Amino acid sequence: MIDVFICEDQKEQREKIINYLTNYIMIENLDMQLALATDNPEELLTYVKESKRAGLYFLDIDLNHKINGINLGAEIRAVDPNGDIVFITTHSELSYLNFIYKVAAMDFIIKDNFEEVQGRVISCLKVASERNRLTNKVTSKKFVQKIAEKIVSVDYEDIMFFESSPLHKVVLHLDNRQIEFYGKLKELEKEYEGFIRCHNSFVVNIDNIQEVNFKEKKILLKNGETCYGSARMIKSVQKKLEADKALLK
Repeated sequence: MIDVFICEDQKEQREKIINYLTNYIMIENLDMQLALATDNPEELLTYVKESKRAGLYFLDIDLNHKINGINLGAEIRAVDPNGDIVFITTHSELSYLNFIYKVAAMDFIIKDNFEEVQGRVISCLKVASERNRLTNKVTSKKFVQKIAEKIVSVDYEDIMFFESSPLHKVVLHLDNRQIEFYGKLKELEKEYEGFIRCHNSFVVNIDNIQEVNFKEKKILLKNGETCYGSARMIKSVQKKLEADKALLK
């Protein structure tokens, strides 16, 4: 879900932009929602700092406020580095500020022709939606397992580690629960390149490691659980984490 934001001080123009994007989102059934439309940049910043989703921001530059749109864009970029920012303004001569403040805007729309504005707004919605679709396609891989009469499907990103259990079973440790099923660790480590065999009894999701203590051979996961590595196998974990020195002890 993408949160869409508007910061425009002129009520009439703000309402036009609201109509453009809400109608298009509804007609195309996009995975977006209008989160906030305001004339107050401070209200927008407060909302963004509390939100955990990437956003799409339509910002006027002249907001009749101590914070102008360019400054607002720079502050948003610091909080939401993956968000898309679009400036809508009558001041075409200010476009160079986008580069000075390193905002990296998706578009810079001039208000001279508001019919053209509608097309450009819709174009930005399309681009943001497609980027979101492609990102989700890459990141939302599923681990699917048949357990008794049920089929369980979980996102790879929710998997902390797999642990061997007696009677040829495996315990899947998720972010907030555990699932037991019949299986073999050596088959699971081939499932996804991020699953690393760190011990005869453990296969860990490298993406969810918070910290590794190589002296004690302990691996701390993001959900607070701990699994262990063997003297030989933990070296494969170390190789994967070499680029991120903050995780190594």
